Amino acid sequence: MTNALPGVTDGDWYSCLTDDLEALRHAARTACFEHGTMHPSGRGGCGPALRGILAAFAEDALIEAPFHCAYGVNLHIGAGVYINSGAVILDTARVTIGARTMLGPGVHIYCADHHREVAERRRGMERALPVTLGADVWIGGRAVILPGVTIGGGAIVAAGAVVSRDVAAGQTVAGVPARPA
Repeated sequence: MTNALPGVTDGDWYSCLTDDLEALRHAARTACFEHGTMHPSGRGGCGPALRGILAAFAEDALIEAPFHCAYGVNLHIGAGVYINSGAVILDTARVTIGARTMLGPGVHIYCADHHREVAERRRGMERALPVTLGADVWIGGRAVILPGVTIGGGAIVAAGAVVSRDVAAGQTVAGVPARPA
């Protein structure tokens, strides 16, 4: 997988405090704001500015407002995907959301893994780890998906779960940290 952010290679440490990355974050904030303030009848499944920055967006997918993404350029949304209101996707690496997957309200997906050393965090050091959700996945409201996680097709993540490890296809997980239910 290729990371669409300039100077960022998945898994390698980089500084998020560059002008190039700030410009991309600004474009994403602007697109998310437009998406959230448009009349729903003019937005369709996704506002035009937001659609313009996303890596891939299937025509029959739907992103409810409000919505926030860090960059958009690493976000791949499949056919029939439904993203409920209040979702936050920090796509410092590729985020793939498979066909017909549903995200409940307030779901958060994080790709950024910040450095453990204080001095390095002050310098903006982080690494980007991809997140993949297979087809037909259901993520319950307020669940959090952490960097580097893959959730297999047909899996269910219970509301409020914090997923720090891969979830097998068809498996149901719940809790903090998420465990098989």
